[in-house]
Amino acid sequence: MLKKTILLLCLLAPVMLMAQDKIAYVNTNEIMTLLPEMKDVQTKLQAKGESLQKSLQAIESEYQTKLEAFNQKLEKFQNKDASVTESEIMTSQKELTQLQERFETHGQSVQAEYQRYQQELITPVHEKVGKAIKDVGDEQHYQYIVDVAALLYTGSSAIDANKFVKAKLGITE
Repeated sequence: MLKKTILLLCLLAPVMLMAQDKIAYVNTNEIMTLLPEMKDVQTKLQAKGESLQKSLQAIESEYQTKLEAFNQKLEKFQNKDASVTESEIMTSQKELTQLQERFETHGQSVQAEYQRYQQELITPVHEKVGKAIKDVGDEQHYQYIVDVAALLYTGSSAIDANKFVKAKLGITE
């Protein structure tokens, strides 16, 4: 009988310890969108995106101009116009191919540059929110704070730490 009691206590001990853990949840997406810094980040990203888009449009415009010139030369060549040689057609076609490759390469570098810039701007904001969550966890003696996006279910006794984190960040609704 004593062995069964000890075994039962050993089995229930981890469950009782888990019941004492304070677990809270936050909605980091909501908190991030409410931060004033995010408006600045969005403004900077929009400006950067427009600038990068203009550089792509310049190459595309150059490509369209050269494509039209190539099509005119090709039409003259096909109509046996002596003013256009096969060599000119081949050279124009090669220029178009190079320009198209330059456009694709530039497009990839523009996308990578935008993503780097986005990460550069958002990282400090993420760190600020992470620090606030950690501080709230320490102050409120939570064992865990999880993001609501990762939760499938929250019971009625679940602790919403959003208000504490928002207060720590100076967000008022």
